[in-house]
Amino acid sequence: MCVSKCLRCVGVSLVPMAIICMLSNILLLLPELKVHFLLEGHVTREATWATGLWGSGFLILLGAQKFIRISNTRGCCAFRSQVIQMFCQMLCQVLYSCLGMLAAGSCFLVSATGLSQGPLCLYNSSSGPTWGVPLQPLPDQHSGYLYNRTLWSGVCLEPRSVVQWNVALFSVMGATSLLQTVLCGANILNSLLGMILGQGLRHNKVSPVSV
Repeated sequence: MCVSKCLRCVGVSLVPMAIICMLSNILLLLPELKVHFLLEGHVTREATWATGLWGSGFLILLGAQKFIRISNTRGCCAFRSQVIQMFCQMLCQVLYSCLGMLAAGSCFLVSATGLSQGPLCLYNSSSGPTWGVPLQPLPDQHSGYLYNRTLWSGVCLEPRSVVQWNVALFSVMGATSLLQTVLCGANILNSLLGMILGQGLRHNKVSPVSV
């Protein structure tokens, strides 16, 4: 199997995933599709870190663009006769794959944290309506809102339906960034094989013996 073909498949697959992560993070910053929550600082902390924009978004798009460009260079078995240039190409692929894996992995961890902690919202506390994170798991109270759906609509006053909003978007962003991490990790192995075995592997053909 040709290494460059695998590289192109990874690059093409990463593009829509990066777009999904970027859109998810943008929507997380705009509960109820209103910007005033963001301007007033009433947005979940993990969303403001914007790992879906710069991590699983921009950096992944940068890596995908490099993968597709390299895979298109002189066809499937490019630079087979130019060992040093081939080695440099494969080394760049490994570096971009490592960068993408770290970026997507960071986005996955942030998404998982935001999902487990719950959203920032306005809720009724003992001192009156307060902005905070009332659904985060506490050892002396509840184990977390993810295991108790009755808390989803009875705790947060504003933004409306922020719990469902965060659960859906953090889940999508987390699952997508996890898949990006797996693809970048697989591409590291793919690129290392390319450095060792060359960019193109061919089956030997046996020609018939003429009498």
